[in-house]
Amino acid sequence: MARTTPTPSAAPDSRLPAKTPSALRPSFDLTAPPVPAGPAAAPIVRLRGVGKRFGGGPLVLDGVGLDIAPGEFVCLIGASGCGKSTLLNLIAGLDAPSSGTIETPAEGTAVMFQESALMPWLTASRNVELALQLRGVPRTQRRERARELLDVVNLADAAAKRPHELSGGMRQRVALARALAQDRPVLLMDEPFAALDAITRDLLHEELDRVWRATGRTIVFVTHNVREAVRLGQRVVLLSSRPGRIADEWRVPGATARRIESREVSQLAAEITERLRKEIRRNAS
Repeated sequence: MARTTPTPSAAPDSRLPAKTPSALRPSFDLTAPPVPAGPAAAPIVRLRGVGKRFGGGPLVLDGVGLDIAPGEFVCLIGASGCGKSTLLNLIAGLDAPSSGTIETPAEGTAVMFQESALMPWLTASRNVELALQLRGVPRTQRRERARELLDVVNLADAAAKRPHELSGGMRQRVALARALAQDRPVLLMDEPFAALDAITRDLLHEELDRVWRATGRTIVFVTHNVREAVRLGQRVVLLSSRPGRIADEWRVPGATARRIESREVSQLAAEITERLRKEIRRNAS
């Protein structure tokens, strides 16, 4: 099939933000631990036999099948050009699959890209307000809600600053606040920290982990950095080189936040890296 088919959401996840008016919605509980979805929870994202070919070119994706549970944090990894970003675009509905089906929540998805893509003439607050405006949030509520969201990403003090006055990490935090402002149950992230230095990236790992635990969003995170995937994800999914297929996957143990330099992250990252190298060698032979 060449059409991405959204489906109504499963029974509401109690961890998702309540559907109350933005100005009345309570602030996120930033101390709340994640509540894993039960084994019987219906997938919030479901891919079946998904293939993608651009024009008459070779297959980019072939027979991809994947279920993602409500509130799950899934990281997609693979060699450059394996189709990770293409798959994310298909889930987002930015493109249609050449074959197979994709089911996503009726409310849709929010997307955060590698570049923050902020409007340079708008303040941080106004950039977030723009997403609220597109959702139809009344003007009288937008400023307060934007400041709430900037506070969630620890940027309330920078609300009046324009993008050129912010560091790269701060701009990405504004972009994250803007993505949260879309109020979608699924957040798709395409290598959002790839252009940042290691220290800033580590700080944003902490921010994202904290926000995910507080909001209960389902996150699909594309990265080429194996350590980043193990640091953040509950599950790491490896795509083979073109055509992209699900080659392997790993459940990351532990419910608490992990440090990127920890032994557990290092050991699992080494295992996944070796599997990735084998996949690259197999496709090169």
